Amino acid sequence: MIAKLTGLLDDFGPDWAVIDVAGVGYLVHASAKTLGAMGLRGDRVTVHTELQVSENDMRLIGFSSGDERAWFRLLTGVQGVGSKMALAVLSALSVEDLQRACAGGDAAMVARAQGVGPKLASRIVNELKDKAGALPSAGGAAVAAAPPGSASQDAVSALQNLGFKPNVATEAVARALDELGEGASLDALIRVGLKRAAG
Repeated sequence: MIAKLTGLLDDFGPDWAVIDVAGVGYLVHASAKTLGAMGLRGDRVTVHTELQVSENDMRLIGFSSGDERAWFRLLTGVQGVGSKMALAVLSALSVEDLQRACAGGDAAMVARAQGVGPKLASRIVNELKDKAGALPSAGGAAVAAAPPGSASQDAVSALQNLGFKPNVATEAVARALDELGEGASLDALIRVGLKRAAG
């Protein structure tokens, strides 16, 4: 569906923005960090997006980077974490802080997010501990250090669009990258990644 929007920042509120793309205003829900990075009304902005569809609602969630979107997907995969809660976590912690908290088992850091109690923070950290290492990080120490917009990031998105869970897709692409080398094309990464994810 809609993976990215580039347009003018038309309006914004505490947890949303309207982005005007060629005369069409898209209402995008976002974390405080993403909204803060957008700038002023009239500025040109680009956001990575995730379309969430439920029985009685359809909403577009916006992210300043592909990494933030990947973490949103991981967070919403944890039982008891909906899109609002995931955005609250991403508002309180940067992607790097969240990755460190999960990798280091620091539930207290995750509990800083509004509405996240100690119990839920522990569940988030426990469930995402293993996955934290496989996601891109600012330090580049992760297994799949994929900059946003890179072939590996696009390959992860492609596998997720085919129905694989974020952690499975990330791991499969990381293994494909190890096999094929840094200069691998998107097609090759998807092809080998698919085999690894399915195998």
